Amino acid sequence: MTAAVVLENVCKTYNQRPVVNDLSFTIAPGEMFGLLGPNGAGKSTTIRMVTTLTRPSKGRIEVAGYDVVREARQVKQSLGVVLQQTSVDGDLSVWENMEFHGRLHHIPNPKRRQEINRWLEYVELSDRRDDLVKTLSGGMKRRLQIARALLHEPKILFLDEPTVGLDPQTRRRIWEIIRELNQQGMTMLLTTHYMEEVEYLCDRIGIMDGGRLIELGTLQDFRQKHGEGLVIKQTGDRWEYQFFPTKAEANHYLDTQTDKTGLMVRESNLEDIFVELTGHKLD
Repeated sequence: MTAAVVLENVCKTYNQRPVVNDLSFTIAPGEMFGLLGPNGAGKSTTIRMVTTLTRPSKGRIEVAGYDVVREARQVKQSLGVVLQQTSVDGDLSVWENMEFHGRLHHIPNPKRRQEINRWLEYVELSDRRDDLVKTLSGGMKRRLQIARALLHEPKILFLDEPTVGLDPQTRRRIWEIIRELNQQGMTMLLTTHYMEEVEYLCDRIGIMDGGRLIELGTLQDFRQKHGEGLVIKQTGDRWEYQFFPTKAEANHYLDTQTDKTGLMVRESNLEDIFVELTGHKLD
């Protein structure tokens, strides 16, 4: 089966400075793949290359079997993109935003009308179809962006910070929509600064730093490699973290300490491992 996305030895250089350096990974059909990294890691540049907005300086990228340089039109037809920034037109109605997108993709009527109705119902916006987008809440606008991205039946959906700035309840509803789509077979690439979002949604995770892919696998792969148990020590305003293969071993270490002041044990999570690998938290 053809991979949904392939990056092979991809490099991108600006002013002789490498921003993405020898990046290689694949995303399987139907997979939910999370791409993480601190600011400046090269994530945004990678997404721009995969979505045909920027040409790679070197290497090969394929999306749905199409080369992003030589077959950019077919790549665009295969992709749906939900940007972090609100990209729907506030002065148009919900329906008009969908209609405009459908016409851009040359979807004929009556199919265009049927698909607009279908996706507005899916994201629970049918009752707001005639409302101007500027009157919608932030969560509604994000759901509209998802509906619009799906209108032309893409094979792969790119989600760039899909829940940033949303309240916890709305964020959870977006998660449900994303997960349902993935369970129906939609391939997805997610970038986010919310670690719990990746833990909840993603099958595999790639971590970038300094333009390179420094870790790739499942969360369980990461925890087995770096440690499932964590001893945390508070010294003044600082926290020190020490990984152990299991939580039981972390507890045993704690039991052997004569002074347990400021010490605690818990299971490691994705954020712990991210900070261990990159030296910084996402911000």
